[in-house]
Amino acid sequence: MKKNLLALMLTLAMALSLAACGGDSAPAGSNNSGSDAPPAETQEPAGSSGASGETYRIGICQLAPHPALDAATEGFTDAVNALLPGQVEIDPQNAAGDTPTCATIINGFVSGGVDLIMANATAPLQAAASATADIPVLGTSITEYGVALGIDNFSGTVGSNVSGTSDLAPLDQQAQMIQEWYPDAKTVGLIFCSAEPNSQYQVDNVQKYLEGMGYTCTQFPFSDTNDMASVVQSAADASDVLYVPTDNTAANNAGIIDNICRGVKPVFAGEEGICGGCGVATLSISYYDIGYKTGEMAADILTGKANVAEMPIEYAPQFVKKYNPATCEALGLTAPEGYEAIAAE
Repeated sequence: MKKNLLALMLTLAMALSLAACGGDSAPAGSNNSGSDAPPAETQEPAGSSGASGETYRIGICQLAPHPALDAATEGFTDAVNALLPGQVEIDPQNAAGDTPTCATIINGFVSGGVDLIMANATAPLQAAASATADIPVLGTSITEYGVALGIDNFSGTVGSNVSGTSDLAPLDQQAQMIQEWYPDAKTVGLIFCSAEPNSQYQVDNVQKYLEGMGYTCTQFPFSDTNDMASVVQSAADASDVLYVPTDNTAANNAGIIDNICRGVKPVFAGEEGICGGCGVATLSISYYDIGYKTGEMAADILTGKANVAEMPIEYAPQFVKKYNPATCEALGLTAPEGYEAIAAE
C-alpha cells in the first residue's frame, strides 16, 4: 500500500514539473497572447511622417500681396506638397511691401531653425542672403541674381546657400515689342523705382536695345509712392511711349500709372500683372510655373538629391505676347497678330 502511494505521488510530481516547463516554452520576443495577431508595430520617432521618416519646415517671405507674387507662392506651395505629401510645414509670411519687415520675417525663420527659406522677390532674397549662410535659400520672382546680390560677372550659379528662379523675360524682345506696336514713335520714357536694383538693370538694357532701333530714351526714376505720380506725369508729358519693367513698387501701384496714362499714352510692361493694371502689352511669363519650379528645387534640396550651392538659376521655359483689351480700346489700338488677350479680373 505504501509503495503504491509513493509511486502515485512521484507520478503527480513529474506531471506538474512538465506542465510548468511547457507554460514558458515560447521563444523570447514572440507574441504569447494565445492569438494569431502579429506583434505590435514599433512606434515611429516623434517628428517623422510617412515612410520617409522626415518632416521639413519651410519659411516663405513674400514682399507684397500682388497677383504675380501670389501666383509664384501658390506654385511653390503646390510643388512641395505634391512632391513631399504630408512632410512639409510651411509658414507663409507677407511683408506688405515693407523692406525692413522682410528682414524681421527672415530673422524669425533663422532663429526658428527652418530647413529652407523661400524668398519671393528681391528684398526678401537680399534679407535671407544676409541673415544666413547655412540654411538653403531659394528665390523666385527675381530678375537678375547677380544684380540683386552684388555679384560681379555673374555666371548663372550663385555658389553659396542661394539659388532659385528668375522672372526675366528677354529684354531685347521687350524692346522689339514696342517697335512692333509703335514703329513711328520717337521718344520712350522708362519709368521705374530707383530703390529696386533689378529695375535699374532692366531699363538700362531696354534703353540700349531701343536706342539701337533709333528711339530716344529718357529714364524717369521715382523713389517711392510719394513722388510716383509726379514722375509718371512728367514721363507722359515728355514721351510718345512709356515702358515699365518688372518693378514691385510699380506693380503695387499700377492704378497710379493707369489714372495718368489711360487713353492718353501707351504703357508697355515687363510683366503681365503690371500690364493688366495699366499697360498695352507685355512679354509674359507664368509666375505660377516659376514658383512650381522653385518648389521642385526645394524638394530636391530637402531630400538630399541636390546641393543648393551647385544649382544654377532656372528661367521660365516660355514667353507669351499678351495685350490688355481695355487699355487698347481706350487708345483705339488693335493688337498685332500673335498676341493673347489678358483675361479681365
